[in-house]
Amino acid sequence: MALSEQQIQTLGREALQRAAAGDFAGAEAGFARIVDERPNGGQALHLLGQIRLKLGRFADAREPLERAAKFLPREATAQTNLAGCLMQLGQYEPALGALARAARLKPNDPAIAHNTGRALEALGRAEEAERAYDLALSLDNRLLPSLSARAALLAARGEWAGALADLDTALVSRPSDPQLRLRRGELLLRQGDWWRGLADHEARLELPGERYTPALPSWQGEPLDGRLLIYPEQADIESEEARRDVLMLARIDSVAGGVVQCTADIAHHLAAPTISRGESLEGFAAAAPLRSLPHLLGWSLDSLPPPVTLKAQATPSQRIGWFSRREPPADLDVERDAAHVASCRLVVGDDTWPAHLAASLGIKTLIFLPRTADWLWGPSLGISSWYASAELLHDEDSEGLAARLAGC
Repeated sequence: MALSEQQIQTLGREALQRAAAGDFAGAEAGFARIVDERPNGGQALHLLGQIRLKLGRFADAREPLERAAKFLPREATAQTNLAGCLMQLGQYEPALGALARAARLKPNDPAIAHNTGRALEALGRAEEAERAYDLALSLDNRLLPSLSARAALLAARGEWAGALADLDTALVSRPSDPQLRLRRGELLLRQGDWWRGLADHEARLELPGERYTPALPSWQGEPLDGRLLIYPEQADIESEEARRDVLMLARIDSVAGGVVQCTADIAHHLAAPTISRGESLEGFAAAAPLRSLPHLLGWSLDSLPPPVTLKAQATPSQRIGWFSRREPPADLDVERDAAHVASCRLVVGDDTWPAHLAASLGIKTLIFLPRTADWLWGPSLGISSWYASAELLHDEDSEGLAARLAGC
């Protein structure tokens, strides 16, 4: 039975009340009924699409929002909501069309400019995206999403000063934001500015994520009446990253009562006291993640403590350890078993734990790093601050490696 105009108005008010109360499912049913009765009603279509966006049903929201945009050609919000839905569905080209229509209706809207930048960036059009963010920030110089997005674009092409300026501006409005602080810290650390960057990097511990956190107080450098657990923060202690962090960062000879949490194969090499994950933490007074030690102990790239003390000593043979994803030159006698690293005269590896083990033993080690290497390495190649026997090279620098190895 068809509804009267008065019934439709009543149904619309009830649906709006349900939406205001957070009952989006009930509101959707009301607006869907109205749309069934008035299929060309732009406002009802728009509201139905918005409710489905609230429910996270982006595919279902697309059709009513597309229809609403046609029936409401002079309403910028109808175009921007359609654009938002299309972007959620990965449809960036049609989203740009909707945003262009919205910009013509509302030319000085910073949010429209920002979302245009997001769509352009998703399409790989970085220069155009940056111009869109520039426009957004010319309209609202403290627009946090645009400051953050532009900072990422600037950092990606090595314009550190501009990226840091944007993050600093964003932090004026939100000084405690852990995501912004972490991003600023990583930018500073990648330039080798540990003095300013390490404190910001601690903001990572405030962010949700898969991270191991023992049920112990966090150590802040104070004297302890009990042992200190020093642990890899990776949820998977068996991971390459966790093993590598132990060998690189467990430089705790001067930390009284320090016990390193690690896997059995790494514990086999360490002279320091160790504990497995899952063992009782009775007798421990506090805990610190390995990646917080540079901050807690005041390290810098120019004043790192000696490498972790190992039980074994290097006993070189003629073999070359090979722990890299690149293939070794033909006819090279290589060792791929990490258990035999100590017997190698030279080790070639990526940023992996066997390469760190070799460097800790004082074996000459060539370590290949990606362009976006871990900030711990610092900004410079060549002889590493972490290991006197390790030389850092970029992944692209493997040309001529065979000749170099032949001369070693």
